[in-house]
Amino acid sequence: MTIFSEKISVAVVATVPLSLRVFMRPHIEAMASRYAVTMISSAGGDTIAEQLPGTRFLEVDIRREISPLADLNALVRLFILFRREKFALVHSLTPKAGLLTMLAAFLSRVPVRVHIFTGQVWVTRHGLGRSLLKTMDRLIAMLATHVLADSPSQRRFLISEGVVGEDRIQVLAEGSICGVDSERFRPDAAIRQRMRKILQIPEDGVAILFLGRLTRDKGVLDLAQAFAKLGGTHPNLYLMIVGPDEEGILQQIKAQLESCAGQIRYVGMTGSPEEYMAAADIFSLPSYREGFGSVILEAAACGIPSVASRIYGLTDAVAEDETGLLHEAGNVEGILTALQTLVADDRLRLQMGAAARKRALTTFSVQRLVAAQMAFYQTILEPSANANSGGQ
Repeated sequence: MTIFSEKISVAVVATVPLSLRVFMRPHIEAMASRYAVTMISSAGGDTIAEQLPGTRFLEVDIRREISPLADLNALVRLFILFRREKFALVHSLTPKAGLLTMLAAFLSRVPVRVHIFTGQVWVTRHGLGRSLLKTMDRLIAMLATHVLADSPSQRRFLISEGVVGEDRIQVLAEGSICGVDSERFRPDAAIRQRMRKILQIPEDGVAILFLGRLTRDKGVLDLAQAFAKLGGTHPNLYLMIVGPDEEGILQQIKAQLESCAGQIRYVGMTGSPEEYMAAADIFSLPSYREGFGSVILEAAACGIPSVASRIYGLTDAVAEDETGLLHEAGNVEGILTALQTLVADDRLRLQMGAAARKRALTTFSVQRLVAAQMAFYQTILEPSANANSGGQ
């Protein structure tokens, strides 16, 4: 454990270890070469630390849902942990972890407190619930010493809603949390052929992919309505629905798609999203709220154009009419029209897919995002070193 006394000590906190694994792993790997990194979340993060030398994992039971007693217990545990470890910096992501971490870090006098906003739950809420959740985000921003957003349009939204001042929030590089891994997400003819055989999708079929949590906010019910109208007139069109049914809406989706059930492929949660992207021709994300929409970048790196909602976050992930098509959130006819355009025009689909891949690899590479975050950390943790390097 001598490494944790020899280097500047930092902590990264998320509600669940999946967020650390999916969004922060490349950053943590780079951070570990310069800092002593502690990862904190609810149970299950041990394996990440085992795979990343120079890091460790500490478990704190942070619940996603509001649970007063559990939340108070987590706050106390974080406070004690921060006082004991004397971190130079704590960095939180996800709403619940952000609130508890920023509050505990403020009370325990952690000098540098960073939170990154990755989308707002309250965007689709109304009344008291919206006001309460929005106030929580304001409190997070107030307690943090440095505030990040994962897209330029989300930054503008948070400023316009009065959550944070313009001079207190920034976006690293062009946005997204970790960019896209071009080695993992890429066109692959062999995987495409194998997956289409498994899914029983013919080579000349056009496959639309939805990949994400099955929730109303993700717009998957809207997509089902649009595809039900489209599938009947295009028998060689297929829809892959990949992701966990978090709100118990799968039966409702199936009922909407009953008329074209033979063209639907249902898959639960997957650890290999790149394989389904390799098998697809069009990616669809008709979401009502997103921080950025990193999954669109992953699809783009696989050479797939997207049909997505014209909302903050997604307007940064998709270059409209260049790498994909946008529609208004909740507009089933808009989804239908955009899908029809790409389904009917093979040349346009391939052209947009190529442009999407080029943009993903140049503007949103994982290397660029990691370099931006490391430069950000160095600026706020090592100001003297930064000043020295700037004077040379």
